[in-house]
Amino acid sequence: MAVADDDVARVRAATDLVALVGEHAALRQQGRRWVGLCPFHPEKTPSFSVNPEAGLYYCFGCQASGDAITFVRAVEHLDFVDAVRLLADRAGIAIHEDPESGRDRRRRAALFDALERAVTWYHERLLAAPDAGRARDYLRSRGYDGQTVRQFRLGWAPDDWDAFSRASGLPDRVLADAGLAFVNRRGRLQDSFRGRVLFPICDPSGRPVALGGRVLPGAEGRGGAAEPKYKNSPETAIYAKRRTLYGLNWAKHDVVASGEVVVCEGYTDVIGCFQAGVPRAVATCGTSLAEEHFTLLRNFARRVVLAYDADRAGQSAVSRVYEWERRHEVDVAVAALPADADPADLARSDPEALRRAIAHARPFLQFRVERVWEGADLSTAEGRARAADAALAAVAEHPDDLVRDQYVMQVADRCRLDPTLVRQRLEHARRRPVPPPSRDRMPRHRLRAGMSGPDDQPAGPRDRPVGRGSRQSAPEGSRRDASGSGRTRPARRPAKAGSRPGLEALRLAVHRPEAVAHRLEACLFTDEVQRQAFEALAAAENLHEAIESAGEEAAELLRRVAVEEPLANDGFLGDPVDAVVHQLVREATRRELARLQAEARVRGAELSSAAAETARLRLWVEELDDPQTCHLAGERLLAWLIARGESG
Repeated sequence: MAVADDDVARVRAATDLVALVGEHAALRQQGRRWVGLCPFHPEKTPSFSVNPEAGLYYCFGCQASGDAITFVRAVEHLDFVDAVRLLADRAGIAIHEDPESGRDRRRRAALFDALERAVTWYHERLLAAPDAGRARDYLRSRGYDGQTVRQFRLGWAPDDWDAFSRASGLPDRVLADAGLAFVNRRGRLQDSFRGRVLFPICDPSGRPVALGGRVLPGAEGRGGAAEPKYKNSPETAIYAKRRTLYGLNWAKHDVVASGEVVVCEGYTDVIGCFQAGVPRAVATCGTSLAEEHFTLLRNFARRVVLAYDADRAGQSAVSRVYEWERRHEVDVAVAALPADADPADLARSDPEALRRAIAHARPFLQFRVERVWEGADLSTAEGRARAADAALAAVAEHPDDLVRDQYVMQVADRCRLDPTLVRQRLEHARRRPVPPPSRDRMPRHRLRAGMSGPDDQPAGPRDRPVGRGSRQSAPEGSRRDASGSGRTRPARRPAKAGSRPGLEALRLAVHRPEAVAHRLEACLFTDEVQRQAFEALAAAENLHEAIESAGEEAAELLRRVAVEEPLANDGFLGDPVDAVVHQLVREATRRELARLQAEARVRGAELSSAAAETARLRLWVEELDDPQTCHLAGERLLAWLIARGESG
């Protein structure tokens, strides 16, 4: 759903960017700007700058930049529309939505409200209800104290037909649509969760979207019917299992800070990791690790550690791991847990071993090859040959020939074989078709494939346009996606600054447009990125529109100069505006003079006329240094540059 441009502008204008950023980083005022340590990367010297008037931020360290909406998307990991809604709610602004979208939003809001009520009710029931005594005893036996129970908002669903449905006061339709209740064969509304410890499942922003329930030990059978140990909410309008990771709302800050996410099998594994001092663990919600999970994870971290038990980790979708690494630009590693141990058990018995296993997680292929060595008999020639074949079967699946060759040398050394023979054996293994896994050995976690790309950030208003240039459109493909369908992330490298006078002229154009509105032209900028940035400013009604329409490098440059103060007289003689404009004119003229002389040499016969023009231009350039003649000389040179540009 798209949000109207007017609503987006109102939300931006109503948001105090300094206060918003101040919730995540300490800022101090420095002139018209606010500066502090960047919330997006570790640093000791402040390089993060906020311009409250323009509503923009820029980090000179990691080049993260944008406006209030961009900032919320980055820190809360929301899409564009949800970020606008969050800021609108914060500012008390009602945004307009089309009727169908409005109905859909109200339906979703009702489901979010129902889940929040359910989580609160079940949580309070666990903390205080007499019938929850066995559940509290069970959680204590797992090592969960009151702080853990409250942190993860654990709950207890009483063994009653409709205790929550009756207590909630919610309409039957909402309860059913939220997966909290269903109509049984007798036509009676019945709670979906009964006699279970509950684990709230939240979206990345922390809103409950579903529940996972575990029966108490010994209660797996009720009335002769087998009860599954775990039961999860069905998929709803706000909950898709393949796009949801349990614990991500609690883990995301440490995930982003460390650049690593630990993927477990179950809810208790995640809680165990937190208790052991690894607060960056998540788990799938009763499904295999899927493509959609990786699309989500790559927004947070570039290293994914699988913390499954050893057998399942080694079998996990080997044909897909390398595809994920390539498509999503991540590194997949495996934590080598002790045999027959999962993270939850290890967190209780030996938390240091769990931390060590995660810290020393090995690349996926290395883990598989080492598993071969662990089970091999390398004391005989026959045992070494079998081990070599088993290891090469794993190596053959890796797509990178350089990686494969390094493992060839490892296999050759470990099995005391000729590397040439091992390479031949590897090629034979690569040509051999890989049989599909038998159904009875299909692992619970399988990896699949797909991705989405980075996106750019929209923006908000500025005081007035600059320049006398005609309104120009940005090249096709360089416009920002105003619907906010993509993601934002810090740039990989700094925007190109270019010449100093050009950079200073852009600062003036942003901060003091009235001083340069009729004195700057695109032809004065010798640097291509600076020229593109100026053209975007000249064509736009405001700064944010210019950023939206500019190419990637030019947009980043505009966001940067928006948080920088124009220089006073530092490095420029006389009036700084005159000095900057005249220096721009001087540089542009010298560039064009060089081109004029090169053209004259080609034409030959017209050298005399070119020499006369060159002499006149050089005289005007010299007059730029004289306070009595500089303005007239500047206007003459600018007119000549414009005419030359128009003539091609």
